[in-house]
Amino acid sequence: MTKPIKFGIGFLAGRPNVCKIINRYYKDIIEQGEKFGKEVKFTIFILYDLNYQGTNRIDFYNIKADVYKKIEIKYITPEDIEEEKKILVSRHDFNKKDIDLILGHGYARARNSIMYFALKRKIDYLLFWDDDEYLVANVKKENNEIEWMKQDDIFQHLKSIRNADVTVGYRCGNMSPIPKIEYNNVITEVDFKHYIDGISNEVVNWEKVKNQEKQEQGISFADKEIILKGKTHQLKDIGTKNWLLASGICFNLKRIENIPAFYNPPLARGDDTFLSTMLKNAKVVQVPTYHFHDGFLKYAKILEDEYPKKLKKIKLDGSVEERFLKTSIGWIKYKPLLIYITERKKYHNIINQTKEDLEKGIIAMNKLFNTDSFNVLLEELNKYDKNVKKHYKEYLKTNEMWNKLKSQIKF
Repeated sequence: MTKPIKFGIGFLAGRPNVCKIINRYYKDIIEQGEKFGKEVKFTIFILYDLNYQGTNRIDFYNIKADVYKKIEIKYITPEDIEEEKKILVSRHDFNKKDIDLILGHGYARARNSIMYFALKRKIDYLLFWDDDEYLVANVKKENNEIEWMKQDDIFQHLKSIRNADVTVGYRCGNMSPIPKIEYNNVITEVDFKHYIDGISNEVVNWEKVKNQEKQEQGISFADKEIILKGKTHQLKDIGTKNWLLASGICFNLKRIENIPAFYNPPLARGDDTFLSTMLKNAKVVQVPTYHFHDGFLKYAKILEDEYPKKLKKIKLDGSVEERFLKTSIGWIKYKPLLIYITERKKYHNIINQTKEDLEKGIIAMNKLFNTDSFNVLLEELNKYDKNVKKHYKEYLKTNEMWNKLKSQIKF
């Protein structure tokens, strides 16, 4: 008798919106599994971060009773993680400092923890899904109206993951938490360019921001041809020309030897960036399906099947400032290590130029939001510049310990 496929979906959740996503899409998930034609058993892993928005645990337990009847829900609590660390230290040749590099909270360690618990439950394939992404695509029609198309995300990954190490989809909607800026005497285009050049990384640069500005309200639209006629294709040059996003990425845990660990410097972002640099020898396949990214949670009504006819301009209010600043800080903290890994010979020149751009750009950003909060970016850049060699050693050590873990533990 053929064993059922065990498919995991991992949510690293900082916002209770994750419950709405699961409640809305659990039937779609099951239907897509049935469409695949083989028995598929689903497990949803939820690892919540209470520090992201000052939430309480109870906020993440608003899952409908009907969901539990159809899909296994596995919460990964702080206590679960600490217990596993104790087991690994006491029963295997690890010390706590080594295990702390792999498992825990924060972007990278949380994703590693989800992957670890999925391996323990003998999950075959694990899809990461963020708490601000929906299974729909926004397509612009010839008359400029929006056509909303449901996406068969799970089905597309199931079709391709067996013969790949990693499968990835596409993304539409708010491609990044960068708000659309109206230039005036407070902030000019030159000012904003300095700022973007300062925080730029492998996926954010001035050219891409300018292209985003040309989109309606700064929103990116899906390509209908990809949805209807798109074919899977293998991606090359991962970690140099192509960079993967952590949401919408699916791992073949049957080929765990080819899957690296996530890493980011302390309190930084970049977990998917540094994963990409370790995937150069993996088979990565892109599948024709989209996630709609609602980075500012302005379109949550989509989860109630209310689809907007027009997309809103992201107003520069306090919540947008907070999200944008947090993201900028997260980006600037990992920029030194990214440069050190990818452009080491030019490292000092790039860092010095980054400092110059930030010094000019943050003046205008502070004026725009009537704050001095953006000054912290220069402080963080200097700190992470000084510690770049230490973080590089951690980056290497994390995967050294991950490989050791995979070889010693019989999942």
